[in-house]
Amino acid sequence: MERQSESGSSGEVLDGSNIMELVENEEVFAHFVDHKFEQLDHDHDGQLSVKELKPAVADIGAALGLPAQGSSPDSDHIYSEVLNEFTHGKQEKVSKTEFKEVLSDFLLGMAAGLKRDPIVILRIDGEDLLEFVNGPSFESEMVSIYSQIEVPDGSVRNYIVKALEKLTVEQGMPPCCDSWVGSNIVEPALQSGADDNLDKPVAEERFLVEFKKVAERVAQRLKDQPVIVAHSENTFDGSGIKRLLSNKFELDKSLNAALENVPKDKQGKISKEYLRVALDALAPSAGLPPFGAVDQMDTIVNEAFKMMDADDGKIVKEEEFKKMLTEILGSVMLQLEGNPVSVSSNSVVHEPLDSSSSLLQATS
Repeated sequence: MERQSESGSSGEVLDGSNIMELVENEEVFAHFVDHKFEQLDHDHDGQLSVKELKPAVADIGAALGLPAQGSSPDSDHIYSEVLNEFTHGKQEKVSKTEFKEVLSDFLLGMAAGLKRDPIVILRIDGEDLLEFVNGPSFESEMVSIYSQIEVPDGSVRNYIVKALEKLTVEQGMPPCCDSWVGSNIVEPALQSGADDNLDKPVAEERFLVEFKKVAERVAQRLKDQPVIVAHSENTFDGSGIKRLLSNKFELDKSLNAALENVPKDKQGKISKEYLRVALDALAPSAGLPPFGAVDQMDTIVNEAFKMMDADDGKIVKEEEFKKMLTEILGSVMLQLEGNPVSVSSNSVVHEPLDSSSSLLQATS
């Protein structure tokens, strides 16, 4: 794990190296699995039931950045597939050996994802925000933000709140959408030393003067209560799919692996309804996010399925199934090459990093 420093803030880069070290050290990983298994095995019968597995499935979902179960049908589908990885869609009980194998696969997949798209942990302490407020670009950037805000009959206060929401971590502002940030940083800054000016009708000059005052108070509160933010950036431009499609050996290997747990009938045929399941299994090899994780990517995938008429539920031979998967990947690649999808996410970390998902909590 490496560290980097920027003006006023420090960043800890989560690149998956710690996870790799854990899994590759057989003795340490065996102890880790023993500890997790014991935590989950409530009836102490040496096996995990579906009910006992659910906390592990929830932790894996959280570690993958998925919303909580029940939030959306798309993410619930992924949670269901994670559970199926443990139970193979059939078993009612999972042994420790099976648990260890599947957990290892998931952790290695997470490590590979973090290596490809590291997460930077930022400590936002007000220094960058002060630097922005007192910098040469402040007025021009805030005039631009002001022109983008539309609040009919809005007060100066309304516009300041909207403007704070538009500031980024690069400008030293944590996500205002976070309830803790709103109630502990933004609201007190708006109330502290507030006068009638904030409730007056908005005008550009008044907005700039009052925004600077509030931003300085926000910076002071951040100095007293620094906020930890997990920041990640990723651009999906189709290059990962292109690499996979250009390597026949890797493509065949990935297609075979994706179909391992897809149900087949007695003739070895597969329903097209499992194309999405197989595509999710292919996603890491193709540099794609899980379905349900990025809205813009879901739209592109849905368009590819629509073009291929892939949601009609018909039964096809395995080779045709593989051919359709390959063509769907090709369609997604072409769409991304024409219009890459850039995703930036910022999440406030409210717990120590090691305990943000109990899946990776240190064992005693």
